[in-house]
Amino acid sequence: MRHLLSTQDLSRDEATALLDDAERFEQALTGREVRKLPTLRGRTVMTVFYENSTRTRVSFEVAGKWMSADVINVSASSSSVGKGESLRDTVKTLHAAGADALIVRHPASGAPAQIADWTTDSDGEGPAIINAGDGTHEHPTQALLDALTLRQRLGSLDGRRIAIVGDVVHSRVARSNAHLLSTLGAEVVLVAPPTLLPAGVGEWPVTVSGNLDAELPSVDAVMMLRVQAERMNGGFFPSAREYSVRFGLNDRRLAMLSDDAVVLHPGPMLRGMEIGWSVADSPKATVLEQVRNGVHVRMAVLFRLLVGSDSAGAHL
Repeated sequence: MRHLLSTQDLSRDEATALLDDAERFEQALTGREVRKLPTLRGRTVMTVFYENSTRTRVSFEVAGKWMSADVINVSASSSSVGKGESLRDTVKTLHAAGADALIVRHPASGAPAQIADWTTDSDGEGPAIINAGDGTHEHPTQALLDALTLRQRLGSLDGRRIAIVGDVVHSRVARSNAHLLSTLGAEVVLVAPPTLLPAGVGEWPVTVSGNLDAELPSVDAVMMLRVQAERMNGGFFPSAREYSVRFGLNDRRLAMLSDDAVVLHPGPMLRGMEIGWSVADSPKATVLEQVRNGVHVRMAVLFRLLVGSDSAGAHL
């Protein structure tokens, strides 16, 4: 692996190896007074975020620092971008400054792939590019941490039925999870109003439903998506109240799930709209587990791209 741009680029073996490495990093850090490994000592990792972020940015920074990398945060609002510098010039500058990995979040779908092209030298060398979310396209490390959380709660994902509910059309998380979870053997059903389903969804490895109540009793996990009002122009549904009534996960719907079913949310949560206050804090919810797993998954991704070994085990 040279880059991580999309979950569609991952085979089942590659995805499983990343999840296994994430668990090895978790085990290696458990019980340590100082959570520090020498794995990436001497490497320079830069986060380049053109959109706001809490979980993704912080967990990448923590992951890099726990592996002894030098981590530098580049914010578009405080960089030369504010003076009109192009994305191309910015990332080529960071490459020239010595970045071994660039972790990129950008509002334009496809930006990380373009950056990978711009920063690859004539000899084929260049920094590893990690897609930390590009427009409405993909967010591969989020899907990996979701898959790890599901695997820890449910065991093997083979044959598991997982519902992804809500604003699918604007969700890079939904797209990445649909492909990754299917690769890992799960059956994925998208539950949303027709206005919040993307064009071409028939080509995704999923089934589609508009009735949340009908799907809940038969799923092993339900992933609630945030309604991304900042990406919406026009009316995608009549009102927030109607959306919540039809597609929100409330206490009544929580009771429809099986005893061992799992509730996920990539965050940030709109409590009271797509997910109820008590549901978000219920034992079935894995929101904070997802955050913790995100650090270990991103450690695994950085390790695989910058060290390139088949397994983290020999380095721990």
